[in-house]
Amino acid sequence: MNQTSVPSLEGHRILITGGARGLGEAFARACVAAGARVALTDVLHERGEALAAALNQGRAQPVAHYLPMDVSDPQAIEQATAAAAERLGGLDGLVNNAAITNSGGKDMADITVDTWDRVMAVNVRGPWLVTVAAQRWLQDSGRGRVVNIASDTALWGAPRLMAYVASKGAVMSMTRSMARELGAHGVTVNAVAPGLTLVEATEYVPEARHRLYSEGRAISRAQVPDDVVATVLFLLSEGSGYVTGQVLPVNGGFVMN
Repeated sequence: MNQTSVPSLEGHRILITGGARGLGEAFARACVAAGARVALTDVLHERGEALAAALNQGRAQPVAHYLPMDVSDPQAIEQATAAAAERLGGLDGLVNNAAITNSGGKDMADITVDTWDRVMAVNVRGPWLVTVAAQRWLQDSGRGRVVNIASDTALWGAPRLMAYVASKGAVMSMTRSMARELGAHGVTVNAVAPGLTLVEATEYVPEARHRLYSEGRAISRAQVPDDVVATVLFLLSEGSGYVTGQVLPVNGGFVMN
């Protein structure tokens, strides 16, 4: 990514859930490059610790902290969010990125109730509870930003992925409601809806489907993490202070609002 086009996050303190790999890792690296300090949470402990160590390498003071957090566990959310705010000295931004698919490739009749409930616990209840846990620090910062990571699958109704699609549609609706509630406290809330992105979590997707997505985009190529990062950084920055309650598809024109 061209660093001259990246908004400044100098001095910002950002909490990123699901920050150990994939898009979460890309967001963490980009936030640090833009001048922020970050707290990464995940259930992939070795990956998270290694990423934080890599981001801190060669620095006199740490810019990244890893904290274990299962976003389906309310107690873990409370503990990790408080620890993140303590280590960073507050919170200016939150990226609700942690998510699971679980129902991929299954007809809706084959999705179990346990699978459905697990997807909703991580993808919907998780962002809600993390935002509630972070709210007081975001309000105190005077420039609080929440970015929820949704998915363009909820805009076009991807088949054989119903639990995930439903959860990301809920994230979009929740974003608007959060924006109404938190706007009075100076906190903006927006969602980014990426298309199918080349990350570790999408390696199970057949090459033919990746090709189908690429060919269906106005910008006809595969989507990579850098395609999403700049939009997230803008929504975390002070320049986005009058943007709230929005869902921004970042998918090369596969879906157009």
